Amino acid sequence: MTVAQALPFFNPRMSLEKLTLSNGQCCYVMDNALLEPELLVGWADASKAAFRPVDFSAYPGQYVMLPSQLDASISAWFTQRMRPLFDARRLIRMHMRLAMVTLPADVLRPAQWLCHSDNFGVAPEQSIQASVLYLFKDPGLGGTAFYEAARPAAEMKALFDDALRLPTDEFAQRYGLQPGYLVDSNRYFNRIGGVAARWNRMVFYDGTILHTSDIPDPDRLNDDPLSGRLTLNGFYTCRRHAA
Repeated sequence: MTVAQALPFFNPRMSLEKLTLSNGQCCYVMDNALLEPELLVGWADASKAAFRPVDFSAYPGQYVMLPSQLDASISAWFTQRMRPLFDARRLIRMHMRLAMVTLPADVLRPAQWLCHSDNFGVAPEQSIQASVLYLFKDPGLGGTAFYEAARPAAEMKALFDDALRLPTDEFAQRYGLQPGYLVDSNRYFNRIGGVAARWNRMVFYDGTILHTSDIPDPDRLNDDPLSGRLTLNGFYTCRRHAA
């Protein structure tokens, strides 16, 4: 992919819809987000040897960094179109990567059975926004689901802490959970909404909202960028507005 091919990156005629979740929070859904999404898929396919297992978070799959020449276009678009919709005064840093959920349900670690937020390590005076762009045409590979905690804060902290430290069998016995992708409410999480996957659809949300990839049929996952669950994942850390 060259800069000439990739720019302009975003479609100026994309649709934008605000989706209100059942607890009053919201996300934003943009259809026809990129002008030429096929170019990004083609780049991912040509770069598939560069994909690596995620080892810095509980993301259940592989990733490769986005070509850096697209950063300026993406940050300018975020600043103009999306930043005004959040408690975000100035973009401090941005992180973009192409990713694929690939792991079978029976090999997931306990932390991967749960939903998560993206605000770990974010200072109180900062906010974080997140986005996911679906670059696959099979909606059965799954979209994005949003959740809220169903138990008191102390219980939820223990759950998340134990998911990182306990062996799988001990965690399952202690919390009554089974290995697999989270697809609905349970004792610990209430599902508050979701967005179905659609080719060239982008979802933006506050990174503090609990969320996860919504994987209804893990047997359909694979590691081929041309047929797998390829997404462009973005994280945007900003200075909050003055109080």
